[in-house]
Amino acid sequence: MVDPYRLTVPEIIAKIDNRELTAEECLSSFLTRIRKIDGKINAFITINHEAAFQRAKNIDKKVRNGERVGTLRGVCIAIKDNICTKGIPTTCSSKMLEHFIPNYNAYVIDKLLEEDAIIIGKTNMDEFAMGSTTENSFFGPTKNPWNLSYVPGGSSGGSAAAVSSCESVLSIGSDTGGSVRSPASFCSIVGLKPTYGVVSRYGLIAYANSLEQIGPMARNVKDLALLFNTMIGHDSMDSTSTSTPYSDYSTFLVDDITDFKLGVPKEFFGEGVDERVAKTVWKGIDKLEALGATCEETSLSTVKYALSAYYLIAMSEASSNLARYDGIRYGYSENSKSENWNNFVSRNRGRGFGSEVKRRIILGTYALSAGYYDKYYIKSLQVRTKIRQEFIKTFNQFDVLIGPTMPIPPFKIGEKIEDPLALYMSDILTVPVNLVGCPAISIPCGFVNNLPIGMQMISPPLREDLLLKASYSFEQNSNLKDRGPKI
Repeated sequence: MVDPYRLTVPEIIAKIDNRELTAEECLSSFLTRIRKIDGKINAFITINHEAAFQRAKNIDKKVRNGERVGTLRGVCIAIKDNICTKGIPTTCSSKMLEHFIPNYNAYVIDKLLEEDAIIIGKTNMDEFAMGSTTENSFFGPTKNPWNLSYVPGGSSGGSAAAVSSCESVLSIGSDTGGSVRSPASFCSIVGLKPTYGVVSRYGLIAYANSLEQIGPMARNVKDLALLFNTMIGHDSMDSTSTSTPYSDYSTFLVDDITDFKLGVPKEFFGEGVDERVAKTVWKGIDKLEALGATCEETSLSTVKYALSAYYLIAMSEASSNLARYDGIRYGYSENSKSENWNNFVSRNRGRGFGSEVKRRIILGTYALSAGYYDKYYIKSLQVRTKIRQEFIKTFNQFDVLIGPTMPIPPFKIGEKIEDPLALYMSDILTVPVNLVGCPAISIPCGFVNNLPIGMQMISPPLREDLLLKASYSFEQNSNLKDRGPKI
């Protein structure tokens, strides 16, 4: 018998329905797996042990009694630790929120619970989602399940590592500049950054409001589509939430892309892209062409400005959002009766935030300061508009744009941590999507020295169906979907 932790979502659901497996047995399998290997990986910060078992028992009771059960009944899901979960610590991997326990659920959490999913725990991340490696965590770095000496990507590295190593069947991350797609690429799983507004951000602890989006992560495209189905929907608590008609995205999983026109922007294979990565992704593009898609080179001349514009906007919004963490209203606080207000707040923020968070707050504050606001922040918003216009124009010619997810293969832990600029440059292929608000997906397409490489597909806004269909066709015709790390 296959261990339950190795099953796909449809397999788990079918076995629970047929009484071959209980939700409690399934949960026990994952928790045993976590106890066995997470000491090596450090994917989880918090395990939701008691509450998860109580939910599993309730699900099993409903199945036995023939009551209505949700579409994700008994499926274990790991949640990035910047998404609020009632009664479960939500730390953002920061000393600043080390003891924060929300008294409410994020919108997506309530949606998952309505469908009888089981929240197995909260996953490690770069502090306040600021990073590309999951090394910037108060709780220590997460390690890549494919090679424990390497980074898993970030900032949703714990969510990706948990799925890749079969510590959870599904996970949820957030993507501000590639934070779902980067670890999906580095850990050889599937990660989707949805259209801005399709998934409510209510309950997501803010970093950069105009850029970030909650997204699903899974080991295969079908599992991801089933998770995405439960996450979407209009939410009155989020003013940016869209009111798009509901779609069952699993219906788009058809192995047929003969009518697809794929655009390959030459800038996605330009300076800074490792030749081995480019070669691996081109093999993936050739595979799609062999499956019947039409591929044509194109150009996005404005994306060379995307990284600069992104970091100015993201850091400016972070500076504003994180101002509330002063030890008085929110966050870490040192008891001191004699200090003045300035020293008190400075001490709390200095000790509560890590070095990368402080760096971004300082840069963002500078960009918003008098005399520089127009020169940097407003100029970045204007550049963002130009990039968006070019993307929309290009989508008049193509269904999907395609290229590498990350410009380089996974690298060793500690290799780049002292070089922030090099780490920022690793986001060069993912940040344009967040500026534009389009959906994008990363899907495994090969390996370099036994380390995973991901291929990124981008579609027009609200056309996640195109991404899922193209990704599913590629996955079904590759030999990668059943390959996992040996840990």
